[in-house]
Amino acid sequence: MDVTEDAVRDVCTNAVFERGERYLSEGCIHEIHRVDTTVTAVVSGSRQYDVRVDLATDGFAPWCDCPYDGPGACKHVVAVLLRCVDDPPPDEGDRLDAELDGADADELRAFLRDELATDADLRDRFLARVGEPTRQSVDELRTAIDRRFEETNPEYHVVFEPIDFTQWFALANEYREQGRYASAATVYRALVESLDDNMERVDGAYDHFSRAFSRALDGYVDCVVTTERDADAVTDAVAFLEERVTSGTRFLAEHFEKAAVDLREKADEQSCE
Repeated sequence: MDVTEDAVRDVCTNAVFERGERYLSEGCIHEIHRVDTTVTAVVSGSRQYDVRVDLATDGFAPWCDCPYDGPGACKHVVAVLLRCVDDPPPDEGDRLDAELDGADADELRAFLRDELATDADLRDRFLARVGEPTRQSVDELRTAIDRRFEETNPEYHVVFEPIDFTQWFALANEYREQGRYASAATVYRALVESLDDNMERVDGAYDHFSRAFSRALDGYVDCVVTTERDADAVTDAVAFLEERVTSGTRFLAEHFEKAAVDLREKADEQSCE
């Protein structure tokens, strides 16, 4: 997958592009790896920042755990993308495939079993992949998400830097791909509730948290509508959204109100089919 300088310029401001160029020229990129179209790297700045981009996605789906809150991608992401323009890292996907093809089935099973025993995130996604509905409630899931807010800046009640919600979005997406929309809706709702209740703690990276909230809310509405045309699920979801209009974060009220309207309209459209 070729990455062009023009494509990189499209995802950032001119000033950020220049800073990204400087970071690249100063050798600030470390531990860069590519598997298929996903590139991960560590970029040195005021501290070490983790960066992830997808070269096959429009806009590159950038992620960085720096506190940048301006328009477009940050300088750390731009530096990594420019590295992919000038000197793309080798794709390690073929090597992984070769090792998997040659691996002993029993050893591979034992390795996976050990990893599943110690990695709760991987275990959840594995169970979702093999068709296991979620056994976690909204409250249990959001407790884990809330903990991420608390751990980000434990000494203060504010959050300055982005939080990586990838594990929950990946879990929801896994359920969707398996057609388990009720389980996906449970994950999305946990994200919506946690983001709404913690949004007033956010004092930086506003765009990041707003995008995460919108993505979770849209996913929740879509999955509720698709849940086997369950009228009770729609009714409960609308009630939840309408309650959040008045009880949730003030500047998110219009998003909840619009989501409730959209949910009713989509449900009505399906009932007429």
